[in-house]
Amino acid sequence: MGETSSDENEFDDWFIESLKIYNNIHEYQLEHPTRVIEWTAEKTICVAGYSLSKNEILELLLPLKLFADDNQGLCAERDFKVVHGGFSDGAVHCLKHIPGTRCVVTNDGFSSKLLVWDLGGDDCDVIKRTGDIQPKSASSDKGVKIASGLTGNPCILHGSQISDIQLTELTSGKPLYSVETDTPEALSSLQFVSGSVFLACACNGDLYVGDTRKHSAPQQTPAGGREGGHWCMGVKTDLSSSDPSSCSVARLSSSCQVVVSDLRNLRAPMSKAQLDVQRKTTSDNFMNVTWAPALDNCLAVSGFDGMVQIYNTASWRPELMEFQPLFIHRGHMMSEDQFDTSSAVVTTHVWHPSRPKTVLSAAVDGSVHVWDWVDKATASC
Repeated sequence: MGETSSDENEFDDWFIESLKIYNNIHEYQLEHPTRVIEWTAEKTICVAGYSLSKNEILELLLPLKLFADDNQGLCAERDFKVVHGGFSDGAVHCLKHIPGTRCVVTNDGFSSKLLVWDLGGDDCDVIKRTGDIQPKSASSDKGVKIASGLTGNPCILHGSQISDIQLTELTSGKPLYSVETDTPEALSSLQFVSGSVFLACACNGDLYVGDTRKHSAPQQTPAGGREGGHWCMGVKTDLSSSDPSSCSVARLSSSCQVVVSDLRNLRAPMSKAQLDVQRKTTSDNFMNVTWAPALDNCLAVSGFDGMVQIYNTASWRPELMEFQPLFIHRGHMMSEDQFDTSSAVVTTHVWHPSRPKTVLSAAVDGSVHVWDWVDKATASC
């Protein structure tokens, strides 16, 4: 009786607090939880389940209330809306949208096979599988990471470990590039930083810089310290600059440490931080660190518990120190008027590409949230 009362009080306190710390917060419930949220346009996202059985793959329209002007207090559309949908026979552990197209590419996390999907259009609301790609150099049964090309013909960069990263043309399935190295380290993150330059992060924290125009081994930067058994990365690129070296790289470890580097000198970290995170899961599958694309020095971290934490890195230093978050989203721990800190785990989160403080997140209970947070400390991060 006392525990229930405590949970209700915790929920009530959070609900009252949420009125002050969010400009907007909206929720959606999926049939199966997702670990992928991918932007397909300014107001639409693609999600897909990761259960071992049949899964939905959906394109959702965000609540239009998010995009209403401040003086438009009343807005008819306050909920998520399914605009296109289909089914995947297997799990979806990785999903990437191909810019300039209505296609997404997925992987099930258990093989190297890539599936290509058509998201549909105005005349069709069905998401259909249109083809697949089976890499010749497949070397893992643990799935692959995918990065979509930024320019030129539709193509994808993919791999399960550093040695089998390759660039594939989407329409023909033809390999356009492959790395020239035998490094067997498992791959945790993969991202283009320009039209041809990409950055790969191994699970052990090592970084590799490659160029799809050059047939040479990618440049390796070993992780210093190696605190934590698993690492992933988030990259912030300056899309207004043609120089890929202008990007910042944040590496997150399973021991809840973040190392921030500049691509111009990856061997000398710009700053480090021990995060104020209490792990509620032993899994590293959901670890995620992302830079805010429309805010300076802000990054978000999730995958350790039921929260998404946002940090301001402006005060971080090269020496390892503990820092408190600028903002915490606790919404996924609220379920049917209960406060759940034990089983709630956030599976993924993404920032809106142009709205500075708008974030989407998902959790193991199938909940998907979109929230626009208020920075109480300062008007801008």
